[in-house]
Amino acid sequence: MRELAPALRAWLAEGRAFAVASVVSTSGSAPRQPGAALAVSIDGEAIGSVSGGCVEGAVYELCLEVISTGQAVLRRFGYSDDEAFAVGLTCGGIIDVLVWPGADGLAGYVESLAADEPVALVRTLPDSEVTPYSPPDRGLTPASPPDLGFTPPASPDLGLTPASSSASPGATRPRLTVVWPARDSGGDPELVAEVRAMLEAGQTGVRDLCSRRVFVESHTPPPRMIVFGAIDFAAALTKVGRLLGYHVTVCDARPVFATPRRFPDAHEVVVEWPHRYLARTPVDTRTVIAVLTHDAKFDVPLLEVALRLDVAYVGAMGSRRTHDDRLDRLRAAGLTDGELAQLHSPIGLYLGARTPEETALSIAAEFVALRRGGTGLPLSATTGPIHSRLRPAV
Repeated sequence: MRELAPALRAWLAEGRAFAVASVVSTSGSAPRQPGAALAVSIDGEAIGSVSGGCVEGAVYELCLEVISTGQAVLRRFGYSDDEAFAVGLTCGGIIDVLVWPGADGLAGYVESLAADEPVALVRTLPDSEVTPYSPPDRGLTPASPPDLGFTPPASPDLGLTPASSSASPGATRPRLTVVWPARDSGGDPELVAEVRAMLEAGQTGVRDLCSRRVFVESHTPPPRMIVFGAIDFAAALTKVGRLLGYHVTVCDARPVFATPRRFPDAHEVVVEWPHRYLARTPVDTRTVIAVLTHDAKFDVPLLEVALRLDVAYVGAMGSRRTHDDRLDRLRAAGLTDGELAQLHSPIGLYLGARTPEETALSIAAEFVALRRGGTGLPLSATTGPIHSRLRPAV
């Protein structure tokens, strides 16, 4: 819905009533993904799209109805060959669309969108099953509405504080905001943690969380994983990183090894000296850095930069002897004990890993545990909730 933000911002400022239709789930060959939106103002102006044209007219009419009634509706659109002029998706897909009235409390969300800030909008969906769409002349009855009285984020505001002035110019700390329905503004801790995890990963979709069915719409770039060292272990780690929702970059100074063909799962492959690349590329507090070269001429200058950034994780591959030698070199380069304490080396959790794929799994297990407050112990050896309620500061 980010592309609708300028118009919605203007409508709110003018006090114009409007409704928004959001795709909440899809199946089959649906033309648009969850989060696609169409907005209609009280005077009939329309912006955006939910289907690329197939059902826009019907959704437009639903928006006008919601503006009139003030009641949200949840409708399903799918292909139908029963009638030649039936409203449906000719592509054969199915989409569920939530049409909801705009509200003054939505201003905070729209402002975050307009400023291109990471933000999530959480809406509680009706308890009843989604209703198939029927044209108005077939007796359309609005569904019971979810509570859509939005308030600006207060106690559940999950914003991170700005980076300190001493941070490296390459480090930024994004403000992560969650906008909740008014009745949820207290924020159940477990629900807050789950929604924040979706926001950090840039995920949009319907989830059954804490006995509620909610639609979480996230607007944030995915977190970054930067893998230094164009080796077989890096190829395995890029697969895991993409699976976990990271934007994966592989960087190596050797052009013969750093090629897109060798790393098909990486979003980008960079040929550059690692420390120079890291010093100039944007990172934030969600960024994962994996140093797999275990070569001092690459590692030491790179880690001098990495350990002074405000990022989620810095890990370096190598034996314990390599690690001890690396620490001596880094101390000689002027790094403090506090900075060195941020280094995870030898990299990964101890899983007995041997293959590149197993090693990649151990690395991912370590930074996921760090990010989510896990212990790395078997669940069978622990007690209490299996999902951490509190996220540690990293």
